[in-house]
Amino acid sequence: MSHTWDPARYLTYADERGRPFVDLISRIDAGGPRSVVDLGCGPGNLTSLLADRWPGAAVVGLDSSPDMIAAATDARISFEVADLRSWTGSADVLVSNATLQWIPEHLELLPRLVAQVTPGGWFAFQVPGNFGEPSHVIRTELAAEAPYAVHTEGVAVPSSHDPAVYLEALVALGCTVDAWETTYLHVLTGQDPVFTWVSGTGARPTLQALPDDLRPEFEAEFKRRLATAYPEHEHGVVLPFRRIFVVARVAA
Repeated sequence: MSHTWDPARYLTYADERGRPFVDLISRIDAGGPRSVVDLGCGPGNLTSLLADRWPGAAVVGLDSSPDMIAAATDARISFEVADLRSWTGSADVLVSNATLQWIPEHLELLPRLVAQVTPGGWFAFQVPGNFGEPSHVIRTELAAEAPYAVHTEGVAVPSSHDPAVYLEALVALGCTVDAWETTYLHVLTGQDPVFTWVSGTGARPTLQALPDDLRPEFEAEFKRRLATAYPEHEHGVVLPFRRIFVVARVAA
């Protein structure tokens, strides 16, 4: 079931969403790459950091969402609408940030992606690892209830693997691998902040699948359950968010 992305909604809490990207690229020890590609670049705000890091490189940002690409404006970067599953280019540095989790078979894609990195180059990606948290479990449970289930069956849901799984897969491909995980404690403010967060990413396909007459009822109950799971404190609402990181050096 197809869905679309809203760049403005996605960029809510942009600093919190961007921190894992910064942590990821800080571990890429590439001196002077000629080509850098960002697979799943979204609205391009983080791709700009790649152009800052390697100003001499040709930087390309690819995303399957025309709306996201339309929102990308950095003139230093070539932005293109493309699906990473069919992308046929190559790069000295290949980055994918919070994208592979939307492709159920992404583990099987790793050999092809590694092959598209030039010898001695770098392949780095980050995916969420928080799918057992209430923000996802509540959505799944509510979407399975009547009258929503008939509309939400088959919607896209993200998933990922533990760091050791990625490490083993990439070592088997001849890479030198640095894999780790971090749990960020995001302190969110505003009305229904966890709903605002998930409605821009993981919950968006579910919300879009619902007819207009059912969506407000679903959203109200979703917000209620999220507020119970993530209570508000004087300092805000704490959202624990586990992230999985992998930086692989491809064999020369």
